Amino acid sequence: MANTKTVVPFTGTAEQEQRLQKVIEEHKGQKGALMPVLQGAQEIYGYLPIEVQKMISLGLDIPLEEIYGVATFYSQFTLNPKGQYKISVCLGTACYVKGSGDIFQKLQEKLGIQSGMCTPDGKFSLDACRCVGACGLAPVLMVNDEVYGRLTVDDVDTILAKYQ
Repeated sequence: MANTKTVVPFTGTAEQEQRLQKVIEEHKGQKGALMPVLQGAQEIYGYLPIEVQKMISLGLDIPLEEIYGVATFYSQFTLNPKGQYKISVCLGTACYVKGSGDIFQKLQEKLGIQSGMCTPDGKFSLDACRCVGACGLAPVLMVNDEVYGRLTVDDVDTILAKYQ
């Protein structure tokens, strides 16, 4: 699940908090302010941890429950940080029928995380996606912007080793 509890501690800086407060002030009192503030916060921090949601709640005087509801409803928002190496495994039809589900499972086991999570060292994050537009290379995964195709479960260790 994409919004499971993170194992990476929050490490926001004073400079980031100042930037967030500026975004909040720019939108405070405006109708529909929550969406642009959440978007700005995610640009600043890279994700929306509970600490950031609380700052937004206080700044906009909106209940934390409402902020959490919006942040978890829209797929553009994430409650978990992304790793230095963002792994996306295509689970679209072409990739899935050729074994991407097994590849995804092996990555979860090797990294010790579930979909939508980041490893405790912040090195890897893992997500499932529906199509990367490389169906002819199925099954496919991406690490940041690098595409790996025609994979088998046995390729997982070799790919991960490139990023260790």
